[in-house]
Amino acid sequence: MKLKSGFVLREVCGQKVIVAEGLEAVDFGHLISLNDSAANIWQIAQQQGDFTVDSIAQEICQQYDIDLNTAQNDIKSLLESWKNLGIVE
Repeated sequence: MKLKSGFVLREVCGQKVIVAEGLEAVDFGHLISLNDSAANIWQIAQQQGDFTVDSIAQEICQQYDIDLNTAQNDIKSLLESWKNLGIVE
């Protein structure tokens, strides 16, 4: 998987949001608000380029006190919602 180009993480009024830039902004008329964990996952995915649920889960387990299975399930759910929004391909 990879993050769809044209979408970036920004901080707006203290809130982390994903916004569209350039031509993507024409077709994408809203902001996606993220909590700190989801923003961290976005940043990890951005750093990795091509990523998998497992590659992100391994990094999350190193950063947080969470077991691998829980991390994988939570990340899979988040990435599915991002796919449905069209920001992950």
